[in-house]
Amino acid sequence: MKRTLNTLILVVLSITFFNATTAEIHTLNGKVAVLEFESEILDYGTINQNSDGLRTFIFINTGDAPLVISRVKTSCGCTVPSYSKAPILPGESGEIKIKYDTKRLGAFSKTITVMSNAKGGNKILKIKGQVVVSA
Repeated sequence: MKRTLNTLILVVLSITFFNATTAEIHTLNGKVAVLEFESEILDYGTINQNSDGLRTFIFINTGDAPLVISRVKTSCGCTVPSYSKAPILPGESGEIKIKYDTKRLGAFSKTITVMSNAKGGNKILKIKGQVVVSA
């Protein structure tokens, strides 16, 4: 009985500590970063095989704390992201470049997960399009 009670207390304290730590990550003295994209979907449309697959997501930090993007993860190796690791100050804009491998023929739809300290947690972006044989 005593062991069960101790375990229960430990679990409750751990959950409380985790929630407090998570809240501190997203706020800095009550200030938060807010990540807003011009568009969360980039449509490549119909593009030729082996054409330039580089596109850019543009965003702004509309919050009142610096925004730090910790990681950008794609749904497959055919999509490669690049982004600045430097903090984006409130009111400033930034970009995430996505390079899709246009050697692959056919329709595509991929997701990009942006992990940051922004309010709301991870942001899911999407690219889509159709790669056709060059004429």
